[in-house]
Amino acid sequence: MSITKDRKLEIIDTFRREQNDTGSPEVQIALLTARINELHEHIRLHKKDHSSRRGLLKMVSKRSGLLKYLRESDRGRYQAVVTRLGLRK
Repeated sequence: MSITKDRKLEIIDTFRREQNDTGSPEVQIALLTARINELHEHIRLHKKDHSSRRGLLKMVSKRSGLLKYLRESDRGRYQAVVTRLGLRK
């Protein structure tokens, strides 16, 4: 249910802003989106797994907060992340 190390490094390389960037909002949003997508598939198979559903809702809320921060601080970066990830906003 978790992201493999190789996949995580690939996502970080794709969304980082500079060489040693691992914690920018873009990277955090991309990692959360990957985890949300995997957990969403798990929830579709296991409909009664309520603890995983709660974790999914917490991740969606955290991603929403990061997107709100990015939208208010730098609109261009926000638009770039939303289009690259294919999010509805």
